[in-house]
Amino acid sequence: MSTKLTAGQKALIESALRLRLAEVEKREVARMGGRSRADHAHEVLEQDGDDASQRLADREVDLTLSDAGMVEIGAISSALLRIDDADFGLCRHCGVQIPFDRLKLKPHALNCVTCESAVEQSARGRPS
Repeated sequence: MSTKLTAGQKALIESALRLRLAEVEKREVARMGGRSRADHAHEVLEQDGDDASQRLADREVDLTLSDAGMVEIGAISSALLRIDDADFGLCRHCGVQIPFDRLKLKPHALNCVTCESAVEQSARGRPS
């Protein structure tokens, strides 16, 4: 069983979160060329070419990437807001301390590996 995170460990996690947030935000700005999500999607849809169905597919892929980026930005921002809370690093399902090694890999993790596996299996429709 792992122990509570030290102040130094939390500082490392916070630094990793801030770095990742900057990376994701930079990637999203570059991908959208500084335009709003709606303007960018409209531009993708109206690109020159005769293949309207391909443009629609490109737009769907683009929106999916945008959604994934926004979800990650939200998760990281939420973790930064929670980092000083007493329950930061505790699994939201079972309450066990999430190991520091897991938090180093995914600093915005909300679940321990066991509970995350169960959540993912449930999302795929499999019994846990």
